[in-house]
Amino acid sequence: APEVELSIKLAQFAASLSGVESHCIKAFAEALEIIPFYTGGERWLVSDKHSDGTEEPTFRGEAMAGINVKKCCITNITEENVLQPLLVSISAITLASETVRSILKIDDIVN
Repeated sequence: APEVELSIKLAQFAASLSGVESHCIKAFAEALEIIPFYTGGERWLVSDKHSDGTEEPTFRGEAMAGINVKKCCITNITEENVLQPLLVSISAITLASETVRSILKIDDIVN
């Protein structure tokens, strides 16, 4: 899931900053991380949680991981022959970040 990989990198970058910039980037990273779970459907969210409160498997450290809705698990998307065009991800992330920046400018949080 490209959104999760970007989320991890943004969270690492946010940790190197301080103040409002750090908080904004961290919040954006957290928002990106939940996208695959919503696009994977409610069925995935229910089957991912265990009675003891743990969740597995995880995306962390697996750059080619993606939600396989048919099997209700996280698999290697290249092995499943499911590939997402790069321009789709770039366009979606660009539009999302421009929208967030516009909102933060209106509220005078960023320049």
